[in-house]
Amino acid sequence: MQGIGLRPKVQVSADGWGMVGHAGARLLADLADATGLSAAYSTALRPLRPRGTGHDPGRIATDLAVMLADGGEAIADLAVLRDQREIFGPVASTPTAWRLLADTDEAALASLRAARASAREVAWMQAAENGEGIPAARAGGRELPGLVLDLDATLVTCHSDKEQAAPTYKGGFGFHPLLCFLANTGEAVSGRLRPGNSGANTAADHITVLDQALAQIPDAHRHGTDILVRADSAGSAKAFLAHVRGMRKRGIRTFFSVGYAITEPVRRAVRAVPDRLWHPALDQDGTLRDGAEVAELTGMVDLDGCCPAGTRIIVRRERPHPGAQLSLFDQDEGLRHQVFLTDTPSCGGGSAQFLEVRHRGHATVEDRIRCGKSTGFGRFPSRDFGVNAVWLELSLAAIDLLAWMRVLLLDAELVTAEPKTLRYRLLHVAARLTHGGRHLRLRISATWPWRHELATAFHRLAALPRPAG
Repeated sequence: MQGIGLRPKVQVSADGWGMVGHAGARLLADLADATGLSAAYSTALRPLRPRGTGHDPGRIATDLAVMLADGGEAIADLAVLRDQREIFGPVASTPTAWRLLADTDEAALASLRAARASAREVAWMQAAENGEGIPAARAGGRELPGLVLDLDATLVTCHSDKEQAAPTYKGGFGFHPLLCFLANTGEAVSGRLRPGNSGANTAADHITVLDQALAQIPDAHRHGTDILVRADSAGSAKAFLAHVRGMRKRGIRTFFSVGYAITEPVRRAVRAVPDRLWHPALDQDGTLRDGAEVAELTGMVDLDGCCPAGTRIIVRRERPHPGAQLSLFDQDEGLRHQVFLTDTPSCGGGSAQFLEVRHRGHATVEDRIRCGKSTGFGRFPSRDFGVNAVWLELSLAAIDLLAWMRVLLLDAELVTAEPKTLRYRLLHVAARLTHGGRHLRLRISATWPWRHELATAFHRLAALPRPAG
């Protein structure tokens, strides 16, 4: 039997000096400065700084966003930055941060959103300067033209009685925020905090979140670029689809791809489709999807009065995977069916097969939400609803910082890495601080596996063009 090697014995003391933890988080703080987010936050929150004294409210907001991007879960986690003043500078105390959140009213919250939009414009311009630009979303082995917005709601459980927390449709208790992510980069462009009993298919909330998302997109991309809006069946409300179509009158080329409930007319249409009109479905890499077929039901289901003119209806059927939730219709047919609506015309590559795999790409929003819950909005800190709404906005900024870091500063597999991976490999690394030649040097361990990736990211950050002023 081979013996198990012993670890070397160590003695532990708390008297070290010159070392910093979470050194990679400085990359996020500097990125907030480079994109103008810090300065925009300072301008937005200037009215909350009495007589110009104390901590800059914009800097506090930036530090909170950096802390959330770094994996912090509570305002008290600012101590990770505050207790390492030599690298992060002066950071507000926990009570000061609390007061800022409490003082941020609806007008200030709107200013924070506008500040984030201005920083996004700078980040996208920096990406263009680097020659990469905003990456295209992909589906079926092809790049999708323009931008893709994914809307979805999620449940956040609250273990205490918070303002406007309410029972949820799944029997829990908490909030039911509605969110919108940009599929191209993973940016969290908008979000709305809602009570737990809010309807999943509330058209007014979908319209508000979509409008806020479009306001986040820089003018050069919002006008003249195709923007696909994807949602599950909660987004199939007549008013919401009419709003998406109506944006074209304002010069915004929006299209929709939303789930649709399987009603009795849909069931009859599915049963009436001849076998020769069912075509093999595609996987996301463009290959054929085993056991799945697609058919178009346009003209077989009456959509007049519930959908804009030109709406198409498409269905996919496939053998159910183990554990799939099946309706009585699915059990009767022995296949799982999913239906969606889209107003993408058939000309120009809008085949039913491609549109179906494009719509199925909406499922990635579940991963965005899962990662977002580990970046701030999985836990809300206050009993006050207004404070929690500001917390949600700052968590969206934290998600944006991580997305901009991937687009502007990283390579290879880290471009698609989730926040947990980025924290483990880059953000939480320890380093030594040294002084010399009037410079502060951050020395990453020579044995750390991702030292070169982190050092390269800092070098690229230093080379980014800065916004004027």
